This record gives sequence, C-alpha cells and structure tokens, in this order.
Amino acid sequence: MRIVSAKRAFCLLSRSIAEIIHVEPDGAGGGRYVNYDLDSWIEVSALQHEFEPEKHDWVRTVRFEIAVPRIIRLLGYDRLPDQTVKLNRRNLFARDRNRCQYCGRIFPTADLSIDHVMPRSQGGMDTWENLVCSCIKCNARKGGRTPDQAHMKLKRKPERPKRNPLISLRLGHEKYQSWKAFLDHAYWSVELG
Repeated sequence: MRIVSAKRAFCLLSRSIAEIIHVEPDGAGGGRYVNYDLDSWIEVSALQHEFEPEKHDWVRTVRFEIAVPRIIRLLGYDRLPDQTVKLNRRNLFARDRNRCQYCGRIFPTADLSIDHVMPRSQGGMDTWENLVCSCIKCNARKGGRTPDQAHMKLKRKPERPKRNPLISLRLGHEKYQSWKAFLDHAYWSVELG
C-alpha cells in the first residue's frame, strides 16, 4: 500500500491496470465496496458532483469534472513494490506528528527543524534512527551536543516507520474515512500464511 498522486492514479486507471474501489455507505455506519473502471467512475462522478460535491476533491478537464478516487487497486503487478519509506522532511514531520521531540509541543512546520540526535560533528548520520523534529528553541539549546550532554531527554526514541507516516495522519481526516474502512477490512480478511 502506498499513497500516490491523483495524476499517477489517473494514469494507472487510463491504462486499465488499476481499478477504483469506492466505499458506498449503507446508512448503518458501515458500507460495501464497489469497483469501478475509469469510464464508469466518470459517470458516477457526474452524480457525485450534483449531489455531494463537498465530499470529494475534483479534477477539471475540458469536457467534465471527475472526483479524485480515494482508493485504487492494481489489477496485477510483476514485482512487489519497494516498501521502504523515503527519508525526507515531510515524512519526518509526519512520523513525529509535528511534535518537538524534546519539549513535546506541537508546532507548524515553519517553526520546526530537523535535529541530529547524535550530532554530525560527533559522527551522527542522516538516518531515521538519528533524526527527530525539534522546535527552533530546543534545537538551539541542544546545539552540537547529544541529548545527554545537553541535559535534555527525547520524548520518543526515533525509529524507521514501517509504512508511510502520511497514511496514519490522513486516517484521522473525514475525507479519508474510506481508507480506514478499507485498511480495517483488509487487516481482518487477508489470508495469513
């Protein structure tokens, strides 16, 4: 599982190598899964645009508007996709949920920096296990020292995430409830072995 851009999703759909999975609410808090190809999704999008436009993100083309699908599924693949999470600022901020790992407060990304737990000057590397979010004040206070040397304590030990941290962040947003329903169902119904 991974997050892809709307552009990538539509490319996969237009080449008929993926299908749209849509959760249709049943009124009792649950739902059923319906599969759509791109042509049928365009038709469904016309109805969605008329009756529930605020529930979707939209892509406008010259001829029509189409709802951005929340879930697509590849119809087949010739190799397993790489499961490693890319080490970048966005993923680090998402992993730490914009929380300074020293004072514990939540900040907007503009007020956060990336701190090397073991400073570069002491041999620290750019790894998931050595990088944390830090507010500017805590980062300046720590300086080029380890947390022990600066008499500071990490709120949580930094670890490499097992899946893209943006998935966890978006699961809490109302627009992405279909992700949660789909992932919960997949967790309980996928064959073990």
